[in-house]
Amino acid sequence: MTHADRTEAPLAVAGTAAPEDILLLTTEAVAGRAIRAGGLVTASAVGAANILRDIREHITNTFGGRMRRYEELVEQTLERALASLRQKAANEGYDGVVALRISHPVVTQGGVEIIVYGTGFVFSAGE
Repeated sequence: MTHADRTEAPLAVAGTAAPEDILLLTTEAVAGRAIRAGGLVTASAVGAANILRDIREHITNTFGGRMRRYEELVEQTLERALASLRQKAANEGYDGVVALRISHPVVTQGGVEIIVYGTGFVFSAGE
């Protein structure tokens, strides 16, 4: 069921925006544009390192230094979470997501989970 199915006055026709066209904004509004806020849109992604990566990162952690392999894991997982959020927003018929928040990613035992969320919106009529 899409957001449009749950309200009497639908915000948008579900699926009108392609996922790559969905705006993701950390601000509460879109500068210079009127919007109608919709519902909460959430997505998550979980990434896992392999055992060799874990061993290398454990050695780096022991002696100090930059943990590049885990940084790459976090970046890749974040990109997947944002792509999923765009897809979900598009499926709900939104033009974008405002008030975007990204959970604090924590790498534990070779894995990372990232949750992203915000408020879906459509541009107001005539915009």
